[in-house]
Amino acid sequence: MSAQYEALEELEPGIARVLAHNPSAFTYYGTQTYVVGSREVAVIDPGPDNPEHIDSLVEAVGPRKLVAILCTHTHRDHSPAAAPLAERTGAPVIGCAPLALETVGPRADASFDGDYSPDRVLGDGESISIDGRPLTAVSTPGHTSNHLCFAYGDALFTGDHVMGWSTTVVFPPDGDMAAYMASLHKLRKRNDRIYFPAHGPPVTNPQQYVRHLAGHRMQRERQILKLVNHRPLDIPEIVASAYPGLDPRLTTAAGGSVYAHLLDLERRRLVSRSGDIWTGTGSASRS
Repeated sequence: MSAQYEALEELEPGIARVLAHNPSAFTYYGTQTYVVGSREVAVIDPGPDNPEHIDSLVEAVGPRKLVAILCTHTHRDHSPAAAPLAERTGAPVIGCAPLALETVGPRADASFDGDYSPDRVLGDGESISIDGRPLTAVSTPGHTSNHLCFAYGDALFTGDHVMGWSTTVVFPPDGDMAAYMASLHKLRKRNDRIYFPAHGPPVTNPQQYVRHLAGHRMQRERQILKLVNHRPLDIPEIVASAYPGLDPRLTTAAGGSVYAHLLDLERRRLVSRSGDIWTGTGSASRS
């Protein structure tokens, strides 16, 4: 990542980004807000409600018509800047459905934006026009139930569903592992040339990378199933065994991922639970 904070950087014709100054263990260097189009533009994932970032986006759009402010989902590192940017530009907020849901206990990653209020929600396959070309919503639940990717030509803006630096946090109750895996499979059937994620560098080998992500999740599933088939365990014990040497800042996220896997395995009757203790049924995981 060589981008400067709050500076417009052209990535290829018709696609530029502005990197928000919100680095963290979950956002990498920060949220990448994309400016798509030439004569008229859309802003994808306006990011946090940071005045400096909003000023940078207004400057990036300049005299061009801002057709839409699009959000992939409503975590606070993605959508809060939508409303103030809309107020300053008059552009509509379009994209994912509103969702404000908190987990039981604290989240490790960004919480939900309860103030998000879109002018229009895009369903799977619905489009808006930018420079006479369709920008199309691709429904990809899993990271959150309202998550969308956006396709523009042969480029796909993947939000947090596929990131260029790390695996995605899947944190129940809204994060759903089965839905996430199904959304990965959906992307594998597409022919996108490049992914532009909200965090991390572009993904230039999409099909190979999606196969890698799915394989990683299946390997983690088999690991968890092996542990609870060996002896009953609670989630902290599974995390300690499955993630040796884990950065303590990521412990809560790892626990959420393990919980998401366990809920999926429970639905498939491969594990059972009694209170906080999870036990394998002795069956094999998905192949």
